[in-house]
Amino acid sequence: MTLSHPEIWAMIVGCAVLTIMIKAFGPVLLGGRDLPPWFTRVIVLMAPTLLCALVVTSVLAEGRSWSVGAHTVGVGVAAVLLWRRHSLVLAVVVAMAVTAGIRAV
Repeated sequence: MTLSHPEIWAMIVGCAVLTIMIKAFGPVLLGGRDLPPWFTRVIVLMAPTLLCALVVTSVLAEGRSWSVGAHTVGVGVAAVLLWRRHSLVLAVVVAMAVTAGIRAV
């Protein structure tokens, strides 16, 4: 099953709205009660997961197809540098240099 571009964006917006609604109305509906620990872990991971989906879509999608190119390698290098706790500025500069180097070849 292949989703169209508008369907993908509708799903992303729907997830964002659901995340906002849960975070906004959750405390009101619970009335001061604590959430179960398993549910708290799921809620905490919803926003980073949505951000990850947006990054992956913007990096790998080209039109109606998926593609891997120099920009993908640059983002991968930046991700590794950030994972290894290097500065954001260094990660961006190295990613730009790697991307430009691959495109020059």
